[in-house]
Amino acid sequence: MDKKLYDDSNWREESIPYHSGKQAELLKDGPHSLAQSWMMGAMYNQWKKMKGYKEPEPPNVSSSLKEFFLRQKDQGI
Repeated sequence: MDKKLYDDSNWREESIPYHSGKQAELLKDGPHSLAQSWMMGAMYNQWKKMKGYKEPEPPNVSSSLKEFFLRQKDQGI
């Protein structure tokens, strides 16, 4: 996986002041079910947005059928 351009090692501790009740408890104890892990993912994305971190755009790997046939022709197939 690509190296991150930011340090997210303590995002849970940084997020606790912005949450209360069950969400703060979840940040302290960690998820115990699939639904809780979804909630943690949402809180992580909220933390990234709050800090201004963005994921890099994925590379453009699309091609056309015409390009495919040109590559096949170049290979002598």
